[in-house]
Amino acid sequence: MKNDLRPSRLPLSDIARVGAFGLRARRARVVLSALGIAIGIATMVAVVGLSESSRADLMARLDRLGTNLLTAEAGEDAMGRAVKLPKNAVAMVERVGPVLHATATADVDARIRRSDVVPEERTAGVTAQAARLDLLSTLGGEVDKGAWLDPAGERLPTTVLGAVAAERLGITRTGETIMMNDTRVVVVGILKPLELVPTLDRVAMVGFPAAERHFGFDGHPTTIFERSTDASVEDVRAVLARTISPGDEAGVKVSRPSDALAAKAATDEGLTTLMLGLGAVALLVGGVGVANTMVISVLERRQEIGLRRSLGATRSAIRLQFLAESLLLSALGGVTGALLGAAVTYGFARVQEWTAVVPPWSLAGGLAATLLIGVVAGLYPAIRASRLHPTVALHAT
Repeated sequence: MKNDLRPSRLPLSDIARVGAFGLRARRARVVLSALGIAIGIATMVAVVGLSESSRADLMARLDRLGTNLLTAEAGEDAMGRAVKLPKNAVAMVERVGPVLHATATADVDARIRRSDVVPEERTAGVTAQAARLDLLSTLGGEVDKGAWLDPAGERLPTTVLGAVAAERLGITRTGETIMMNDTRVVVVGILKPLELVPTLDRVAMVGFPAAERHFGFDGHPTTIFERSTDASVEDVRAVLARTISPGDEAGVKVSRPSDALAAKAATDEGLTTLMLGLGAVALLVGGVGVANTMVISVLERRQEIGLRRSLGATRSAIRLQFLAESLLLSALGGVTGALLGAAVTYGFARVQEWTAVVPPWSLAGGLAATLLIGVVAGLYPAIRASRLHPTVALHAT
């Protein structure tokens, strides 16, 4: 009877235990090697998480602010001369079917100072504009302190300051006065930042009648704001310029303020790609560290390898042992990095008052990358260990 002897095979649980024992015997080196993997994975998870959280916050802001706001500003004609929008531009825009609301602002020739003792040339970077009563509701803005202009206030020398304008002028409460040219004007309100039209944050706004009476305003608006139904925004955009200025539509610049926020999302996406590249570099460096650790481990443990081979361990068993150590080492760094990246994302999102978003695919992808790094980094050391002859290995010092 033929004697058919086959080498025994280690079950996966024993392979994992043998690999874990090898790591426990060199804890300091294991921690340092796993740290490189952890930094790479944490960077990649955090970058993806923060990018997704920022984008989710941006989309929520766009939903809240609306993407159906269009602005039409006076530009220049073909001869380079400034175009004046007609006084009835708002009424003309309101006659367009899908338009829901229309309002306007206009530049006012007035130098703004904190008080009459401040030289006229020191305007603190604050400009003056005339505003219609329905401006705030059309833009979806909110008053931080005081109140918005009312039918009585729009005729009086009163003003509502944008958030930045109030800060630059040192105005912290209503009832204080500022100088607009030689006219003392009472601050009746301070606005919260206007996210869709941030240029108005640096403006002191007065009513159209007050601008005409006190500052020589001619009544021609400079910027028209309109909101239409969501489905008709592009249609309105196509006819808005020639509706406002028939025959000279080239002198009217039409824009969509929400496009700036959408462009910011695209910019953030490009930055995310760059940061992911840096995270990949860190992960690669971590993989090199794992490979280095495993090569040194093979050199230091030649007697152990020779003893196991003498006791009957096959070459495949030796390979699996060192591959298991490499995989466990990488997995340790990967899990630590994924948890650290998620923690950074949640912490930063909470500080920024965002909704924290950590895509499951980023965690799964990070862990898959660590396992791949573990296999690649441990393959050569494992093959090298399995090729050691038992006699040579036992006599190694």
